[in-house]
Amino acid sequence: MLKKFFYIFLISMVPLIELRGAIPVAEGMDLPFVQSYIVCIIGNMLPVPIIYLFARKVLEWGADKPVTGRFFTFCLEKGEKGGKKLQEKAGRGLFLALLLFVGIPIPGTGAWTGTLAASILDMDFQSSITAVMLGVLLAGIIMGIASKVVFGVFA
Repeated sequence: MLKKFFYIFLISMVPLIELRGAIPVAEGMDLPFVQSYIVCIIGNMLPVPIIYLFARKVLEWGADKPVTGRFFTFCLEKGEKGGKKLQEKAGRGLFLALLLFVGIPIPGTGAWTGTLAASILDMDFQSSITAVMLGVLLAGIIMGIASKVVFGVFA
C-alpha cells in the first residue's frame, strides 16, 4: 500500500497532471480518500515554493539558449498570459483570482501555472503560497467528489 501512496505522491508533483490526475488514480486503486487527499496535496504543494523562487529566473535565463529556448519561451508566455488574465479579471482581488485559477480543475490551470503566474505578476511570496494552497485544497475536494461519482457510477 505504501508503494501506491508513493505513486500518487509522484503523480501529484507532475506539471499539468498534478493532484487533478493523482486523486482519480488513487480512487481507481481503492486507496482511502482522506489519506490519498493528504498525500496528493503534499505532493502537489512541494514544488510550489521552488517554482515561485526560481522558475522565472531559470526560464528567463534559458529562453535564448539553442536547446531550451523554444520550450522555456513557451513556459514564460504561458505564465505571462495566465498572469495577465488573472490581473484583468481580478483587479484588486488577485488573491481570490489566483485561488480560483488553481482551484477550479480545468486544463491549463493548477499549482504550477498559478505559481508561475504569481511570480511573473510579482505577488508577494506569502500571499501566493496561501492562495495556491487554498486552490489546491479546493481542486482536491472537487476532484475527490468527481472521482467518487464517476467510480461509483461505473463500479
